[in-house]
Formats: sequence, structure tokens, C-alpha cells
Amino acid sequence: MDRKPIAFLIVLSMILAGCLGEVDTLEKNSIPWDNDFVYIETPESHQDSRDFVVGHPANNETWGNSSWAVFGNEEGGNCCEHYLAATKEGWIVNFGGEYPTWSEDRGHTWQEYIPEIFSQLGCLEPKPNVPGQEGLGEGSIVQATNGDLISMGWFPYPSVSGADQFYAFLYDANNGEWSWCFNRTPEPFYDRSWQVEVIGPINGGIYGNGDYASIVISNFWHQVQNIGGQISTDGLNYDYFNFPDRDGSLAIIEVDLTANLLGPEWDFTKPHKEMRAFPVPSGGLYFPNYFIDGTDAFLDTSLNWWSATTLNGSSLPSEYCAFDSSAALHCVIGGDNIVTHSLSWDGGETWENNTYDLSGFASGIEEWEFHSSGVHDLFVLNVRYQSANGPDIDVAWHVRDFSQSLIPDSKTYIGQGDLDSTSGAGADIRFDFASMGILPDGGSFIAYHDSTDPDPLFGVELLLPQIYQIA
Repeated sequence: MDRKPIAFLIVLSMILAGCLGEVDTLEKNSIPWDNDFVYIETPESHQDSRDFVVGHPANNETWGNSSWAVFGNEEGGNCCEHYLAATKEGWIVNFGGEYPTWSEDRGHTWQEYIPEIFSQLGCLEPKPNVPGQEGLGEGSIVQATNGDLISMGWFPYPSVSGADQFYAFLYDANNGEWSWCFNRTPEPFYDRSWQVEVIGPINGGIYGNGDYASIVISNFWHQVQNIGGQISTDGLNYDYFNFPDRDGSLAIIEVDLTANLLGPEWDFTKPHKEMRAFPVPSGGLYFPNYFIDGTDAFLDTSLNWWSATTLNGSSLPSEYCAFDSSAALHCVIGGDNIVTHSLSWDGGETWENNTYDLSGFASGIEEWEFHSSGVHDLFVLNVRYQSANGPDIDVAWHVRDFSQSLIPDSKTYIGQGDLDSTSGAGADIRFDFASMGILPDGGSFIAYHDSTDPDPLFGVELLLPQIYQIA
């Protein structure tokens, strides 16, 4: 297979520094695009593999095909979404449906954690039996820096009590076992959760102490009314946790967001972007642009809230930021038909930027998400946009060697791009949010939706740079 040498990629990306629209400086499609790429496993080894079109990062020129393994809601999703994450051990995890689901072998086999006691005691049946509401549980999941998997399931239609039920599921990395805990919080809980680790050690006062804390917020209550969230210092027992008013005025603290090279686990701590917060390597949790006036918020290791700035007194450029193992701080903001990727190597003091301008072929951006791998110097942006001629298009831009340049080197069309769907209850065809991850081998997995299935799918990348296998 043909692909330009890595050294040439670096030179090319330096030449093309700037906004995405300037990539046409060189005819990138004239360069063999898949040189030095290999299949990490054969497409034929998967039950369902599909060819996705790869092309020019800034226009509609196509270069060839790349095979991806494809999976549906049987592998952890539901009618409307997948909630995907990766682990440093190489698991693909999905809590799009009722229970944590995972694969340890790139999707060849799948496991699901359903506590037997649910059925034995009758406190919650594996499949709620309210007619018409079967299988509508959903959750969130992310790996903590110590290797634990912190996750939360919401069952809106349980058959026993008739009230929402809230279950924590914890995978303890030390003993390799799952456990669970039923939680009822004093505040109402509605809609899928978002979840994130608070870097410890935590001295949480009334909330307890722990190696880390886990915060869960409800998509609806937190984003619409800011009622607050839930917090745990053991990953299982959650208590109601108050968030500051967005128009409040707290004491200001300068937060050091600088970091040296971090451990590989930091490539897997990023929560879903809708959490709108990210773990801080020195300890705590940072909420960019939290307050109405644009000021950031910070939760320290004693679980106290502050107004926050970076060391130079600035706010971060976006609500959506995350570190990776290279100590790069990535922030991404989307609006209208434009997505901007900002990168800082000094804790938010200075920034490099690249703009993805979709105005030439999109009538609007519907969903987007990003992930990065410091180990592989890889940034991937996934966007689902409404095309000018009707259907929704799922694309992924790969930025390889982002430490040299933020210019992407390819764009992959995920799926057929022949379906018009939207988010929200009541929609005939639903795709509620973007979700993705990057495995330790550098392969992406990305949720999408096209006409081949009534429910959203996700694909796992199989064709990867050969250098990733020796990184």
C-alpha cells in the first residue's frame, strides 16, 4: 500500500500551517495516501467490515478506501446512541444501552456486566418490562487514571418502583472485578449521564477520602437548570453534590495547567465532551467557561469550588478541553459551520489553532467529538454535519504528528452518508450524540448512522500506519 513517508508528512504539515482551507497549497491527493499503512487485522476476520472512503482533508477529492469493522446496538448501544470509550489495556467499552459492555479483542468478542442479584432479588429486572419501554436504560463510562472503570446506569422505567433508578458500576483494576451499588439521590435525575474523574488524592470532608473522586451529571438537569450532580470517592456510593450558580462570584484561584510528559493512562481519561470539564494532572477538575461571564471554574482536591484562571490570568478558549499523555492541552469549539482546534503546550498560556470550515458543503453541524493520543501523536476530530443537499454526513479527520502541525492529513467518510437524522425525543430517526475513542494501537472507533441499520452503528478502524505497531 502507498503512503507518503512520515518524514514527508512532517515537512508537509509545516508547510501547510494555518487554516484548513489553505491545504490546497499542494495537491495532496497526488501523493500515494496509504504508503506504509498496514491492516492491524484482516477485514475478513470480522463478521461485518465495510469500506469507508478516504480523501482530501479540505475538499471532495477521494483517494481510496479503508476497511473498518462495524458494530450495532447488540454491542452495547440502544436505539439512538452509543457511549464509547477506550482503556489503556485496549478495551473498547460501550455504555450506550443498559449495562457496561466491552470487548478486549478489537470487537471480535463482547462481554456485558449484568449483576445476577438483579434477577435473584427482583430489585431490578435485566430488561424493564413496562410495555413499549423495554431496553431503555443508558449510562456513561470512562477510565480513571488508576485503571478503574467508573460508570453509571440510569433506568428511567423500572418495573418495580416506577421511579427512576440510578446504579453505579465499578470495575476495580486491582482485583479485575466488577461491583455495583444502587443509589437514590435527593435531587431528580433525568436523561443520560456524563461522567469524569477528579484527580486526587481526595480529602473530601463529608464526602469522604479516596484516591480519586467521580462526578456524574445529568444531561438534562445540569445543562438546563444547573441543579447539580452526584459525587463519589469510592466509585460506588454517590451523594448529591451542589454546583455553584453560573452567575455566582467565587474567590479566584490561578490553576497551574502545565504538565510534563504524562503516563499513557492520560490518553484514556477524557470524558465525553458534554461533561464540559477535564481532569487536571496536578489534582482537581477544571470547568472552562463555566460562569455566565466566561470565567472558568475549578474543583480542588478538597472538593471546594473556585473561580479559576490559568497562570497568566486567562480563561480557556472553549468549554471542551482535555489533556493527553504528551501533556498537550487540546480545546475544541464548534459553531455554525466551523470547528476550531486549539492546542497549548504551556498550560493555556499560548495557543496554536486550526480551523475546519465546512461552509462550502454543510448547511449545519449537528454533532461532533474529538480524541487524541499522545503516544501516537494523533488527534482525531469526528463531525456529523447536515450536507447542503440533505443527508447527514459522518466524517473523521486524522491529524497525525499534531506536535508538528495541526493540519489534518486525511478525511474519512464514515458510513454511506445517506440518512437524515437528528437528536432528541420524538424524532423519527435519532442520532443523539457523537461518541468515539482511540485504542492504544492508534485505531479509532467512531459512532455513526446511515440507512443500513435503523439504529446508530460504530466502526473500528483497521488500516493503520505501520509505525504505530512499533511505537
